[in-house]
Amino acid sequence: MNNKELEAKIIDYLKKLEKNESPSQISSKKKNLLLASKKEYEKLDQEQKDYQELSQEASREEQNLLLTEIKGLEEKKERLIDKVKEQLVEEEGTKQNIVFEIRPGTGGTEAGLFARDLYRMYYKFAESKKWKVEMVETSVDKEGNFNFVSFLVKGKDAFNWLKNEAGVHRVQRVPKTESKGRIHTSTATVAVLPEAQDIILNIQPQDLEIETYNSGGPGGQHANKTASAVRITHLPTRIVATSQDSRDQRVNREHALFVLKSRLLEKLKTEQQKETGNLRSSMIGTAERAEKIRTYNYPQNRVTDHRLGISWNKLNFIMEGDLEELCQKLIDYEVEKKIKS
Repeated sequence: MNNKELEAKIIDYLKKLEKNESPSQISSKKKNLLLASKKEYEKLDQEQKDYQELSQEASREEQNLLLTEIKGLEEKKERLIDKVKEQLVEEEGTKQNIVFEIRPGTGGTEAGLFARDLYRMYYKFAESKKWKVEMVETSVDKEGNFNFVSFLVKGKDAFNWLKNEAGVHRVQRVPKTESKGRIHTSTATVAVLPEAQDIILNIQPQDLEIETYNSGGPGGQHANKTASAVRITHLPTRIVATSQDSRDQRVNREHALFVLKSRLLEKLKTEQQKETGNLRSSMIGTAERAEKIRTYNYPQNRVTDHRLGISWNKLNFIMEGDLEELCQKLIDYEVEKKIKS
C-alpha cells in the first residue's frame, strides 16, 4: 500500500470514529486527539483545494506562487498524517522510553555473535535518532559474544519506532569458525518493553525486596570488590530485575527499577488482554517469540521482514543502523491493522 492509499484509509477511519461508527476501543482522550488532528487536516485540505481552484484562472506568475502554497500545504498534511500515525500506534499507560533485551537462540557461538551484531545495529540506529542508550546488564562468553544483553533506550518516540522489533530474528551466513564455507542458520530473540507509568502500576515500597551484590561482569577488580550490582524482586509476582553494568550502585538501582516496572507492565497488559479475550498474540507489536519475524541473509546482502513480505538488498547498511525505512513500513503496517480491526 502506498502512502496516499494509507492516508485515505486513515481519514476514512477518523470520519467513522467521529460518527461513532468505528469499533475501536480507545480512550476519550486519544479519541479527542485524533479528532483534533482530523479537523486540522480538513482545514489544510480545504485551503489546498481553494488554491488549486484559484490557480486555474490565475496568471503564470500568480500560478507559480499558488503552486508553492499548494506544495507547502501538502507537506503540512503529510506531517499531520505522520502525527496521526503516532497517535494510533501509541499505547496508553506507557512512556516512550524502552527496555531492550536480546538473547541468542539456536546456533551456539554464532547465535551469541549475532546477538552482539543486533545490539550494535540498534545502538547505531539510536545514535542516528539522537536517543540515549544506557547499558543495564550483560553476560558475555570468553570470546566476547553475548549470552544476554539488556539496555535502555531513552528518547522521543523510541517505543513507537522500535516496539515492532520484538520477536525472533534469523541470520544466514558462513561463521568465522566454518572451514568449509557452509552457510549456517542461527537465531536471536529480541524483547522490547516500554517504560511503565507509575500511576498505572501503583507499586508499594513494601512489595519490593532490594539486594546488592558483587558484580561478576565488566568492571575488573572494582566490580569484584564493591557491592554495586542491584537485584530487585517484586514480592507479589516474584518478578526479578537486575542491573550490574554501572560502578554506581544508585545508577544500577534506577536501571533495575526501570526494568522491573516495564516487566510488570507487560505482565499486566497480557493479563488484561486475556481477561477480555483480546490477546493479540499474532499481531504486530506483540510478536510471537516462537516465530521468526526477519531474516538476515549475508551471502545475498538481503534482509527480509516476513510480516511485511518485503526484502531490502542492503543488509550491509541495515547492520550499520540504517533502519529508518524498515521501521517506518512496520509503523504503517501496524496503523493499517489497527484501523482495520
